[in-house]
Amino acid sequence: MRVKRRLRWAAIPLGVASAIALAACTPTELNGYLPGFTDDGTQATNHTQMVSGLWVNSWIVLLVVGVITWALMAFAAIAYRRRRGQSGLPVQMRYNMPIEIFYTIVPLILVVGFFAFTARDQAILEDQYENPDACITAIGKQWAWDFQYTGSDCEDASDAVWTMGVQAQTNEKGDVTSELPTLYLPVDKEVKLKLVSRDVIHSFWIIDFLYKKDMYIGKDNYWSFTPTRVGEYDGKCAELCGQYHSMMLFKVKVVEQAEYDAYLASLREAGQTGDINDAYDRLQNLPGTSGNSESEGDH
Repeated sequence: MRVKRRLRWAAIPLGVASAIALAACTPTELNGYLPGFTDDGTQATNHTQMVSGLWVNSWIVLLVVGVITWALMAFAAIAYRRRRGQSGLPVQMRYNMPIEIFYTIVPLILVVGFFAFTARDQAILEDQYENPDACITAIGKQWAWDFQYTGSDCEDASDAVWTMGVQAQTNEKGDVTSELPTLYLPVDKEVKLKLVSRDVIHSFWIIDFLYKKDMYIGKDNYWSFTPTRVGEYDGKCAELCGQYHSMMLFKVKVVEQAEYDAYLASLREAGQTGDINDAYDRLQNLPGTSGNSESEGDH
């Protein structure tokens, strides 16, 4: 009883100290120093906070388990160390049912818990909008990106506009010196991305959005989300796809609806309309050109 009373009194200041420490954390610290948040904690998409929460809470649980495990190891090493004058091995215990049940049940609960929360969040992340405000096809190719804007239907390219990107160029210091392919997204609007590869496996990654998806030949992937903060973000291929994989970069601009509409209008005025695949095939067939090294009216 005396030991339990001491533990209870020790837990009170520990809990108070933990609450104070967490209350003093900045939004950056509360989100595990992950990208995708401003100083006031504003998230980049409607799903960014959820991804951050799963990551941070998982680490908190694992840290608690680690501390308890290290403490028990230290306790056993100290309490059952060989004393002066002792020799041989200490008395060996054949079994201890309560302890064996404990170290079987607790890991099982942790594994089931991690699986349940991950499956829950994954189901939300993989849920696709039926009638999005904007549907955009992102096409990966060695080693650049093409983007096609098709309104609310990713499969209907009859009234689409597009832009073709080229591989990033760098100087001797490694600084990017060329204009990168840019994906425009309307803020606070439901966006659905269709992810397509022209050649090998790529991976579409907008770093601040805390999510990425692979792109395969013959299988299109989809990603639905709502951008919630105006700004410019970095994107790249996250799957080793060849010699210039590191140069497969792009920019993302989340803008107001009026600016988004004006951008699409500028592509239309430039004649970049219709199915981008038809334009790409025409470019491939031009003498001495390659769709991976040149572009038609890149914006």
